Amino acid sequence: MTTNEQTAQPSPTKCWCCDREYDERELVRLGAHPEVGICLACVLDVKQRAGEREDQLRPTATTRLRTGVRRSRDWVIAHDWHNRPVLGPFLRWINRHLP
Repeated sequence: MTTNEQTAQPSPTKCWCCDREYDERELVRLGAHPEVGICLACVLDVKQRAGEREDQLRPTATTRLRTGVRRSRDWVIAHDWHNRPVLGPFLRWINRHLP
């Protein structure tokens, strides 16, 4: 083996969702399709979208509450309140504890 082969790092692969390059350890592979790698940020986004779709298919009082939380979250982000100096950290803390 040459020196280049010994020190060769695995080449970064692309996320199938956002098309950015990541190291293999930063990707999640799908079980039935190991060729598909999704970065952690996109995995969280897909999980959130799946929850929204599930709520649409099975409407209940709880799902209406979660829909209201999502709309509020979207409104805060659209108005950039989450980046304000005093209010932003509080809103991000609340976001971690809401569905």
